[in-house]
Amino acid sequence: MWQTPQHIKNDYPSSSFLQDNRVVFNIKENSYRLIVKINYDFAIFWIRFIGTHSEYYKINAATI
Repeated sequence: MWQTPQHIKNDYPSSSFLQDNRVVFNIKENSYRLIVKINYDFAIFWIRFIGTHSEYYKINAATI
């Protein structure tokens, strides 16, 4: 179970961290992006976005 951003980084070195406990994961050799919002205290994950890179660049990842 991930309890800190470092735990995620250890498992997924290419992940990126945004404000408000959001994490961006690259999927399928960077073909897609997944954004999740994490509540580490309760181990809750909310999927905020999943899509292609071109779709990703049309959104605001920090507020979606």
